[in-house]
Amino acid sequence: MNTEAIITMVLTQGIVIGFTAYFFYKVLTIKPKSEPDSFSDNNEVEERQ
Repeated sequence: MNTEAIITMVLTQGIVIGFTAYFFYKVLTIKPKSEPDSFSDNNEVEERQ
């Protein structure tokens, strides 16, 4: 393999690994959204019989 091919391969793999690490970090550090709990919102509703 010639020098240009090795440089291209290493740069491409570095970019892909960089994007993967960045988005993996974002997924792990994102704050969860507060979603309403449908069960706790319906505590005052009478049960059907």
